[in-house]
Amino acid sequence: MRTLYLYLFSCITFLYLPIASRAQTQPIRGVWVTNVASQALRSEANIQGVVDQCVRHGVNTICMVVWNAGKTMYPSAVTEKYIGLRQDTTYRDFDPLKTMIDKAHAAGLKVYAWFEYGFAYAYKDSSTVWLKKYPHWAGRNVNGHLLQKNGFYWWNALHPGVQGMMTELVTEVVRNYAVDGVQGDDRLPAMPSEGGYDETTINAWKAEHNGEAPPASAQDSAWRQWKADRLSAYGKSLYTAVKSIRPGCKVSWAPSIYPWALENYLQDWPAWLAGGYADDIMPQLYRYDIKAYEKILKELQAQVPENRRQMVFPGMLTSLGNGYRVKEDMLREMIRLNRQYGFQGECLFYYESLPDLKTPIYR
Repeated sequence: MRTLYLYLFSCITFLYLPIASRAQTQPIRGVWVTNVASQALRSEANIQGVVDQCVRHGVNTICMVVWNAGKTMYPSAVTEKYIGLRQDTTYRDFDPLKTMIDKAHAAGLKVYAWFEYGFAYAYKDSSTVWLKKYPHWAGRNVNGHLLQKNGFYWWNALHPGVQGMMTELVTEVVRNYAVDGVQGDDRLPAMPSEGGYDETTINAWKAEHNGEAPPASAQDSAWRQWKADRLSAYGKSLYTAVKSIRPGCKVSWAPSIYPWALENYLQDWPAWLAGGYADDIMPQLYRYDIKAYEKILKELQAQVPENRRQMVFPGMLTSLGNGYRVKEDMLREMIRLNRQYGFQGECLFYYESLPDLKTPIYR
């Protein structure tokens, strides 16, 4: 009888726990919400719509963009200090981050502040205010030209000033908002491997290599790993800074697939996982057909030790601004494969696919 009473008491206690508290033990079933090719963050009503769709589909974590194209979606004293702009003017007199947190938490959902642009400062814009004010921060390739890749202009991610600014930006959010986590992606911590040929980085390399200049080939393995290790060290320092402010705030990374991530963007994320400065990782397994997805999922399984697999949640491509929408049967098959290969959750890129799905994902 005593055992029965204890069982009933535990059940009742669980039922009366706040939904958000119970969700702490749940695997991440997330979605990225961006400000590009989306109206999701434009108004309080739209944000409520995002939360309602997440509840409908059983999504429990919203990764909301807060840093894009050198501007913040929320009012930022940090960007105001550096460039005189407090907030992306699209959201003047409105704070979408606070609104998202309030509405998501009321529904028992978590919110991660997603610093999408990371160490990139502009897209197809070489005259941005960041470059004008901080030209010494600019990344450089072997020819001394501005570091750009796929249209994105990049800072020298190894520059102390750049790293300091980014830490200020992330910790500002942790101090001022009740976010459940913060997240970097394929641009944080990251830098195109073609970079590193700026004066600051060259001098740092020389100081450790008897005055020798860095290799002319960006893909020289020792040179590439040297840069990657310094980015990993920054990731660890950012993790520590967040935890010193609020230990319960998760630090999440959403890098590219490995080893492509290391070869192209200096993201040695298996080292982050092994080093203990990742609370969860959402690698971008973006593929358009199921065979390609399963292939990369198998590779991910081999890269992640079984005892850390519960910390890894595949990122899945479900929509793009060009009109692409994943077919529902493929989405469900990707989720089934995730479970088959030992991954208990995932994150969808991006939100715009949810309203188009006819039936809930997880129910």
